[in-house]
Amino acid sequence: MLAFANAKINLGLLLTEKRSDGYHNLQTVFYPVRLHDAVELLDAEATFCTVKGIDIPGDAQDNLCLKAFKQLQADFGLPNQQIVLLKNIPVGAGLGGGSADAAFLIKLVNEKFKLGLSTTKMEDYARALGADCAFFIANKPVYATEKGDQFEALEMDLSNYFMVLVKPPVHVSTAEAYRNAKVKQPAVSLKELIHLPISQWKEQIFNDFETSVFAQYPQIDEIKTKLYAAGATFALMSGSGSSVFAIFEQPVSLPELEQENVVFYNV
Repeated sequence: MLAFANAKINLGLLLTEKRSDGYHNLQTVFYPVRLHDAVELLDAEATFCTVKGIDIPGDAQDNLCLKAFKQLQADFGLPNQQIVLLKNIPVGAGLGGGSADAAFLIKLVNEKFKLGLSTTKMEDYARALGADCAFFIANKPVYATEKGDQFEALEMDLSNYFMVLVKPPVHVSTAEAYRNAKVKQPAVSLKELIHLPISQWKEQIFNDFETSVFAQYPQIDEIKTKLYAAGATFALMSGSGSSVFAIFEQPVSLPELEQENVVFYNV
């Protein structure tokens, strides 16, 4: 069985306080976008994960898809499976690729073995793997709070706009980004701000990671500046970086940014 796991972007990201468990409370809006990995589940004599496409740094045993399957295997006595993961979503880009892969793997397992898990139960499994992982179960725009794993549905459709995603050749450590970021309570919640016209987002909606990440990686700041210079209605770094997305009212060509591994697609 095969599934195509899509990426997400953060339409704003506010870090509101440091939690006693070491995490941060935040406000963000997750929005799914059409940039995909492929996740396949095959019968096998042993359980293992094969990764193709973009390399994933670190220990293969830490792969979220493998962790997700092994937990379900333990709980439901599932037979061994080979997980084949074709990586296309950039790693270390703030796009949630690893979380998406794991969430779609959970949905694949639920379907293949007819487990009958509800959306809520699948989200519970996903939350144990990562703060944004549960979002990809329902995979619809949400206003997210606490660790980024508590959701309120949003009626939001950006399909009349055009989006550009730029991934520079740098990897931003999520842990480092959190260590360096400042926390503060916003005067107005992102839940209210996201309902403003998109033309007003530039002056009202921010990503609290940008200040420290841009200081360390000025090329990311330069990309955002170039996107606005090209006529973007709104541009922002996604998650803790390093990718930057921009929303345009018309299709756009950006030859100066093509060397930065730019990906073009319609939202």
